[in-house]
Amino acid sequence: MTQAETELPSSSKISSQARQHSIVRTSVVGIAANILLAAIKAFLGTISGSIAITLDAVNNLSDALSSVITIVGTKLAGRPANKAHPYGYGRIEYLTATIISLIVLYAGITSLIESGKALFSTPQVSYTTPTLLVVVATIVVKLILGTYVKNVGKQVDSDSLLASGSDALFDAILTASTLLAALVYLTCGLDFTAWVGLLIAGVIIKAGFDILSETLSQILGERIDANLSHQIKEITQATEGVLGVYDLDLHNYGPTSLIGSIHVELADTTSAAQIDELTREIQHTVYEQTSGRVILAAVGIYSQNTTDDEAKRIRSEVTRLVMAHNDVIQMHGFHLDNVKKHMSFDVIIDFGASDRQGLFNRIINDVQQAFPEYHVMAVLDVDTSD
Repeated sequence: MTQAETELPSSSKISSQARQHSIVRTSVVGIAANILLAAIKAFLGTISGSIAITLDAVNNLSDALSSVITIVGTKLAGRPANKAHPYGYGRIEYLTATIISLIVLYAGITSLIESGKALFSTPQVSYTTPTLLVVVATIVVKLILGTYVKNVGKQVDSDSLLASGSDALFDAILTASTLLAALVYLTCGLDFTAWVGLLIAGVIIKAGFDILSETLSQILGERIDANLSHQIKEITQATEGVLGVYDLDLHNYGPTSLIGSIHVELADTTSAAQIDELTREIQHTVYEQTSGRVILAAVGIYSQNTTDDEAKRIRSEVTRLVMAHNDVIQMHGFHLDNVKKHMSFDVIIDFGASDRQGLFNRIINDVQQAFPEYHVMAVLDVDTSD
């Protein structure tokens, strides 16, 4: 399979060093822009008496701090593997995103408290044309910054940059709401700035929870990305001699480091030397075509009966019995030992099944009744990849 036939995620097309450089450069741009915007908004909020503009400045400062943490986290995550941490430090990026989410939550809660206080006070609000023009300019800057940071985040597969980019785009919308409140005040004399401050606080808090929940999900261990799963299976299936590909299991050691295993089904006539050559080829090809992003530490083997017609017939019948049950996703790894009278296979049952173990037991019972002369040795497998 050629590179053209297997389109890779953009992050796997760049080196770790280039990825780190892109994240740091983008974060520095974000720091500079947010500090400048925070200073401008703090000044405007002070002279105008607008709590909404002042809180917007606080939000920009939290964004700048988040970018600083992103840089530190990226540098730490890029440290080489060692004896203490043989899989490297890539997971530090997830800890970085967790810290950023907590900062965002703190900024949101602080904004909520200050906006609540403003509801019960009567601050003197004063807007000038230059003030409003500067607010418009900050909206444009945030839109450009958010789009830029988010695009780079997609290119290098950085959750921290994606979060910062989305946050910046939200900021643009929130600043626009601040501008709208100012226009309402100038035209109607109604002061909604405290309410807009509450809205800003609410959006900031939600953004913090979203980042936190997504990061915790990654730390707990998520399902393999479907596109990457299909890509690896296609690469493996294209290897000469492979009859089937199953049980792809990858563990995330950072956005650009995935280590795991896969099972392949081979003809029962394949020699040990051929298996050795084939498994090495699979490991090398997957590593090369994902630019070092995916390491298959192990390639397990299922032996398929290819010379015994009776075994083929029994395999077909067992497959029919197993797949007749609802919630069964797949049956694989079937092998028949006519000398020892052993029958082996794996069954994948949907996580949505009400009683996975009970269904598995019924499947074993059905197969055992159909073939009482064989000892059925089945495994309830896990649905780890698409």
